[in-house]
Amino acid sequence: MTKIIEKTGKTVEDALNAALIELGVAAENVEYEILETPSKGFFGFGAKPAKIQVKLKEIPEETPEETPVEVPTETIETTEPITNFSANAEEKIEPVLEETKMEPETENVATEEIKSNFDKEKVIDRAKNFLTEVFQAMNIELTVNVLENESEVTFDLVGKDMGILIGKHGQTLDALQYLTNLAANSHDAEEKIYFILDVENYRSRRATALKKLAKSVAERAIRTRQDVRLEPMSRTERKVIHTALQDNSKVETHSAGEDPYRYIIVSPKKKRQ
Repeated sequence: MTKIIEKTGKTVEDALNAALIELGVAAENVEYEILETPSKGFFGFGAKPAKIQVKLKEIPEETPEETPVEVPTETIETTEPITNFSANAEEKIEPVLEETKMEPETENVATEEIKSNFDKEKVIDRAKNFLTEVFQAMNIELTVNVLENESEVTFDLVGKDMGILIGKHGQTLDALQYLTNLAANSHDAEEKIYFILDVENYRSRRATALKKLAKSVAERAIRTRQDVRLEPMSRTERKVIHTALQDNSKVETHSAGEDPYRYIIVSPKKKRQ
């Protein structure tokens, strides 16, 4: 029977790439039909992904199974990423189909001292002013509580019906957090402040769920002896995954891609000969 699947993505190309990964074939081995075209929203509100139906062509029997599959190496952002994380349910995690060729990279979690000539309050004010303008445009009334430490500043957003600012899997909150960091920090500045946006203690609940996800992903990597790539995450969330698995002697983690689509790859450690 011919295999037919449906996939969604930010673009038709992203949806097709996700389908190729799941089917484990190259583009010439499938036919696809566009069911829904993508549309943009505002900060994630009202955005609709592309949706396609992909049909697997019949592959000649003489094609050896071990023929390597050329999988696109570009960062793929879809509404159904390779690991579509849900804090309330365990989602399917697809392994990377080709060996990761990127050099290991450890998240930079070291805390740097703020130089005496760095105007921290000015940067914080820029971030608060940016958020104020955004919320005014969205007709949202809320209070911003500021929590500071040496390297990070957390904005705790308090108001009514704040769930709309979180979005699916925190995507809306992460997007707003990313834009806040861009708006507040000068591109050429030697010192920068990393801003974290939180709503209704979402970050703490998400961290707890991410630790459970890290354990599940590690077990998958060990069992299949293959790399497992997670969905794009913020720096704070990637740090949770790295920390959760740093004492696991059977796997190693590193980050790849560029923000805001930077993601983690969990790899089984190779046994020494």
